[in-house]
Amino acid sequence: MTRGKFITLEGLDGAGKSTQLIWLAEHLRQGGRSLVQTREPGGTPLGEKLRTLLLAEPMHLETEALLMFAARREHIAVVIEPALARGDWVLCDRFTDASFAYQGGGRGLGCDKLAALEQWVQGDLQPDMTIFLDIPAEQAHQRVVGMNRELDRFEREQAAFFERVRLAYLEREAASMGRIRIVNASRSIPEIQKELEKIIATF
Repeated sequence: MTRGKFITLEGLDGAGKSTQLIWLAEHLRQGGRSLVQTREPGGTPLGEKLRTLLLAEPMHLETEALLMFAARREHIAVVIEPALARGDWVLCDRFTDASFAYQGGGRGLGCDKLAALEQWVQGDLQPDMTIFLDIPAEQAHQRVVGMNRELDRFEREQAAFFERVRLAYLEREAASMGRIRIVNASRSIPEIQKELEKIIATF
C-alpha cells in the first residue's frame, strides 16, 4: 500500500489559518483523497487535555516545550503514523515548525534543545509539505486583538512576540530545502485559496 502524504499548515495567530484549513481539507477530499484532519497541540484525547493546560496555565518555558512534544509523541503514535501507513493523507494544523517558532523564536528556548526533542519524538518523520501563511506581525496582532472571544495565553502576547515568531518561521523556511511553501496571507481569502489550489496541484 502506498504511504499517505503528510501536509501541515502553519502561521501566526491571526493569519487566517483556521479558515484556510477548512477549505483545504474540503479541497483535498473533493480531489478524492482519504483525509485525516487533525491539530496540535491536541489530536488525541490525551493531547487535547495537554492542549487545555498549554493554552491556559502559566508554566516554565521548558515545561511548555516538553508538554508540546509529549502531546506530539502521542499524536504521532496514535493518529499520524497509523493514518499514513493506511495510505491516508494527513492534514495537520501546526506541527514541529510551530515549536521552533513559538517556543524557540517567540520565547527564546535554545534550538539545540528543540532539535533534540524533535529527533527523539519523531525520528525521521517530517511533513511532506508545509504551507506557511505569512502575514506581517502587526497585522496579525491587530486581528487577534479584534477577535470577539476570550484569548488564550499565546494570543495575549504583544506584537513583538509575534514578530519573533514570524522571523523564526522564515528562518525555518530558508533551511527547509523547499518543504515549507510561503503563502502571502495578507490578501483576500479567494486569492489565498487560488494559490493553495495551485500548490496542491503541483504537489
